[in-house]
Amino acid sequence: MRRIRIIGIGAGNPEHITIQAVRALNSVDVVFVPDKGAEKSALRELREEICRRYIEHGNWRTVPLKVPKRAAAGDDYRGSVDDWHAALAESYERLFRDELGEDQTGALLVWGDPSLYDSTLRIIEAVRARGLVFDYDVIPGITSVQALAAAHRLVLNRIGEPVTITTGRKLAEGGFHDENGSTVVMLDGEQAFAKIDPAGLDIWWGAYLGAPQEVLASGPLAEISDEIVRRREAARAQNGWIMDTYLLRRHES
Repeated sequence: MRRIRIIGIGAGNPEHITIQAVRALNSVDVVFVPDKGAEKSALRELREEICRRYIEHGNWRTVPLKVPKRAAAGDDYRGSVDDWHAALAESYERLFRDELGEDQTGALLVWGDPSLYDSTLRIIEAVRARGLVFDYDVIPGITSVQALAAAHRLVLNRIGEPVTITTGRKLAEGGFHDENGSTVVMLDGEQAFAKIDPAGLDIWWGAYLGAPQEVLASGPLAEISDEIVRRREAARAQNGWIMDTYLLRRHES
């Protein structure tokens, strides 16, 4: 039976790879590498570097996985995501059939951890629902949330308080609420932190966490929001892409 290994590879540092992930990589015949075009070629190259660094046998190869562009969400965010996932499931099924022998093992390398704001597991289940028979397992990885906390020498939660993990879109829609305790925000391409009421809030922000080009900033949101926007845009222009996350919470009284 075909087998797919879904491997969390951390937030951008090849040394985020766990021993379990290294062992999983050394069991694969084919690594399916998403191709998101020239703008994000560095992300593809990092996946390939991880494979070259950790796979010790010579009987593996990479197969590019062309990632279809997601349509603008408009008023139907969920619908646009569902359509995109369906297109991805079709691509995955075709590649698994064509490029992976029935007794072979393939791998998908997922940024961070497959359980957090990543749709690989949903897409894999959609492929199985289409009728292709294969088994799969999941190898956890270090998330950008963990890397952010480590970079800032930060405990995510205050004693006895909750941590909320959400998206920039949700933060923009609902703002920040005291009952959230600490809020980690991911997938914020529109810098929602710069559009909410900053009064009383602190921010810990990081981009390219764990990578050589890592950028960090922290302090009262009202004082450094504009600086983060400037630094973010400069980093994106220099590197051609950016992945960042941040934590918000009220000043301690």
